[in-house]
Amino acid sequence: MSRAFFEGLVLFLAPFLLFAIYLGLRRRNPFTRHAWDGNVPWLVLAGLSVVIAGIVYTGFVSERNTGAYVPTHIENGVLVPGHFE
Repeated sequence: MSRAFFEGLVLFLAPFLLFAIYLGLRRRNPFTRHAWDGNVPWLVLAGLSVVIAGIVYTGFVSERNTGAYVPTHIENGVLVPGHFE
């Protein structure tokens, strides 16, 4: 669960990081409020769009398991992890 949260957070913050790099390349200080005025709402929308696109992409390319699930069990004294048949 925490991995999914951090992946979404990184995807959301990517436009902000790219904009900060852009400001640095334009020789503007990215740590001043003046440089960010008027751009934050667009960056939030871009971040949300990237997160939604990442979720949709993951939904399309993730592996689908269609067999029966065999739960974790002990077989001949050995712990066998759960798996799909």
